Amino acid sequence: MAEPKITLTAALATQICNQINSVFAKSTSSPPALDVMREEVAAAAARNARIFVYGVGREGLMLKALCMRLAHLGLQAHCVFDMTAPPISAPDLLIASAGPGGFSTVDAICGVARSCGARILLLTARPESGSAAKYASAIGYIPAQTMADDGGEAAEEGGSRPLLPMGSVYEGAMFVLFEMVVFQLAEILDQSPEAVRSRHTNLE
Repeated sequence: MAEPKITLTAALATQICNQINSVFAKSTSSPPALDVMREEVAAAAARNARIFVYGVGREGLMLKALCMRLAHLGLQAHCVFDMTAPPISAPDLLIASAGPGGFSTVDAICGVARSCGARILLLTARPESGSAAKYASAIGYIPAQTMADDGGEAAEEGGSRPLLPMGSVYEGAMFVLFEMVVFQLAEILDQSPEAVRSRHTNLE
């Protein structure tokens, strides 16, 4: 029997997954972002702190997905700018993302959080040169391509069209990273799948 041919859909999916996987295969001198995030969130849970998340654009959407899962784990999680987000204070943790290193809004929000005594976990692809790093208590380094270094102009001038344009590699890596964080936190916080599911909204 002949082996089935790989469909175009499967081939594209494999390429995308391999490109995202390569982010986590890179060797860096920094602690893995997974370890940094797990420790920061677990420590926040241990001190009964609230956790806030903020990012712009698609980075922000990935963080909103993380916020949902943190709430499912039983943590006090809030998205910055939600009408129900409480004031941040000293015990709390802000998880912010600035893939290219900094954004005016991310810098400003991190500055306010720091002035209120909160810890700041910054996720970025540029941990040393970005403007947001000076506010960080801890940095989760995601060594992925962002919109700041995707070479868009070169591609337009005759190069091949990238499968993951602009900051998609970074944002895809965020999603995978967050799933790993949630998986490990469920064990640390002793949260069974049933307990996690019980906190999902029923207003759908």
